[in-house]
Amino acid sequence: MVADPATGAVTLFVGTVRDHDPAVTGEVVALEYSAHPDAGAVLRRLADATAAHPDVLGVAVSHRVGRLVVGEPAIACAVATAHRAPAFDHCRALVEAVKAELPVWKKEVLADGSHTWVGSA
Repeated sequence: MVADPATGAVTLFVGTVRDHDPAVTGEVVALEYSAHPDAGAVLRRLADATAAHPDVLGVAVSHRVGRLVVGEPAIACAVATAHRAPAFDHCRALVEAVKAELPVWKKEVLADGSHTWVGSA
C-alpha cells in the first residue's frame, strides 16, 4: 500500500510486453514468464529493503507469471515519498533490483511460432 498522509509523490512504473527485442530477429507476440518457488519471498525482501529507506512512505511491487501478449503489463512498482525526486529514485532502484535479483525467466514467443529463452526477467 502506498497511501500515507505525508505522501507528496507516488512514482509508478509499469513494464509492458513489447513487440520486439533488438537481440532477436522476428516479431515478439508474447512472453511466457516462469518463476522459482522463492520468487514471492525475494519480491517481498526487495520491497522491504526499499521501504526501509527513511524517506520512503510506501511501496507496492508485483511481477506477473504466465503468458502475456504484447501490450500487457508484466511488472508494476509504486513508491511513495514526500517529494518527487526520491520517489523516482527509489522506484527506479526497485525496478533495477527486481530485474537483477528476482528468479523469473521469460520465453519470447515469435510470430513464426519459434521461441527463445531470455535469462532473468
